[in-house]
Amino acid sequence: MTVTVRQVLDYLMEPVGRLESTVDRLSFGRLESEVKGIATVFIATHEVIEQAIALGVNLIITHEGTFYSHLDRTDGLEQDPVYQGKRQLIEASGIAIFRFHDYFHRYRPDGIMAGLLEALGWTSFVQDHQPAASILAIPPMSVRQVAEHMKQALHIPFVRMAGEEELLCTRIGVLAGYRGGGSTALPLFEKEGLDLVIAGEGPEWETPEYVKDAVHQGKRKAFILLGHAESEEPGMEHLAGLLRTQFESVPVHFLPARRSFQVL
Repeated sequence: MTVTVRQVLDYLMEPVGRLESTVDRLSFGRLESEVKGIATVFIATHEVIEQAIALGVNLIITHEGTFYSHLDRTDGLEQDPVYQGKRQLIEASGIAIFRFHDYFHRYRPDGIMAGLLEALGWTSFVQDHQPAASILAIPPMSVRQVAEHMKQALHIPFVRMAGEEELLCTRIGVLAGYRGGGSTALPLFEKEGLDLVIAGEGPEWETPEYVKDAVHQGKRKAFILLGHAESEEPGMEHLAGLLRTQFESVPVHFLPARRSFQVL
């Protein structure tokens, strides 16, 4: 059975309904094109696009923008050789690229969060799915043990931590992506009685500094940063599973990106 790009996008947006304002859009390709293969990715890097083309994929579903900003604007990049090289690759291949960010975060539960918790084996520990965070009650684990578990489960070489690494945790908050800032993370500590907040990223002078002050005052708290991609890529792998179930005749691949940072 023929599957078009439009049919795939309709399936992705259907749980939410049409959003009036969103960064999600088909930036390359045509809605009526037949889909020969799908790749889900955290971000469509040049390397990942090459991998998708080699696999016969002609529709990439990316969570983040292709051209280095949340709004995916290319103003000022027109003469940049890196931008030109990437755009030429996309246009020459004829591949379609769909940004799937706002819709997936509005799934209930948040699709990105669902994938992260699934990868961590923590789905059964959820007590409350909030719009920006999930509150979990876990078996007692130290912050260090939580960090080691996440590194192993997510196949990541390191995390960053503020607070007490030997603190025994039973109540934690998880915030995927760019939700680790003070306005989102700090209220959870008191309101939800949390020992530990885990986030993708956020301003380094907000939540980490709050936790530093809390520990100095004798209030036992901790904060772990996974990294933005590290916290959201599992959600795009989760999406690949949903697409395989819905479109059985179309090959669906999850393509992880190479880690952006190395520790020197």
